[in-house]
Amino acid sequence: MPINYAGDFRETIENLADFEGVGVQRVMVPEAYSFDAVSQLGYIAARTTTMELQTGILPMYSRTPTNLAMTAAGLDYVSGGRFILGIGASGPQVIEGFHGVKYDYPLGRARETAEICRMVWRRDRLEYDGKHYHLPLTPEHGGSGLGKALKIINHPVRERIPMLLAAIGPKNVELAAELYDELQPFLVHPDFVDAAFGPALAAGNAKRDPSLAPLKLVVQSAALVTDDVELAEQALMGVRHHMALYIGGMGARGKNFYNSLVQRYGYVDEAKLIQDLYLDGRKQEAAAAVPDELVRAMSLIGPKSHVAERVEAFRSAGVGVMLGSPVAHTHAERVETMAALAEMMA
Repeated sequence: MPINYAGDFRETIENLADFEGVGVQRVMVPEAYSFDAVSQLGYIAARTTTMELQTGILPMYSRTPTNLAMTAAGLDYVSGGRFILGIGASGPQVIEGFHGVKYDYPLGRARETAEICRMVWRRDRLEYDGKHYHLPLTPEHGGSGLGKALKIINHPVRERIPMLLAAIGPKNVELAAELYDELQPFLVHPDFVDAAFGPALAAGNAKRDPSLAPLKLVVQSAALVTDDVELAEQALMGVRHHMALYIGGMGARGKNFYNSLVQRYGYVDEAKLIQDLYLDGRKQEAAAAVPDELVRAMSLIGPKSHVAERVEAFRSAGVGVMLGSPVAHTHAERVETMAALAEMMA
């Protein structure tokens, strides 16, 4: 399950023990342009015992590859080997707007970051001459010439910390299938995984090192197990608005990765309408324009039998990890939903 940006963090962490107790196996902490995820995960590591801890996601541009590797090794150390390094490119609005760093070459940077991180964890001396990163930095690339090829001082708990790439574009999905341990796309419709991602996954898997375990597909979905029709409809309305935000508002009119993804699902006219309405400030109308079938297919909301069917649809689509976002109003109800999901996914 993911932890929300908002709310009382200490109360959330106190409640994590209840989720861990009913079988929740992983917690994901987002970052975006909120509080950093790393400090929160360090605290969570001390308050949990079995949960995997995932960043979702750390933008590649705001940290060097070596810093990402050090951070992952540190969190893996304090958690006793429970960390998953989730990274991604984010987008130019955040990277250039919030971090003031040029948004360029996301594909090449994702490849070189993975290669450098694994060198650090193996305790190799860092001698790397890529297109985007040079270790040590030589005068040829703007350095002083004083840089030394170093290796990390401490011995990491694992020399192969799992790496997750958040991606939905074909080239990035292909790279994840080639090089990463896990792939986390967004706004996943289980019936169209093959149509949207199949060719890219096949191309990447064809180049995948046989020593790597099969790629895990990680999907996040709103979750509420309830027989109350009104509560279910309220939860689905929240999903509808969330989807409208991404399909319509996350990006410029000509460059919105999520809008392009929904078009690959076959909702071409609908995606364009949602974006036009949202960018014109008509957010309620944009949410209303999100197809009902799309909302329900991507959610784990409704009676237990219906949610079990959706879980099986995701499993059949090749999903290996479901990040359930419980949307019930009370803590007890959220624990109940996650307990039901854990049972279905066992």
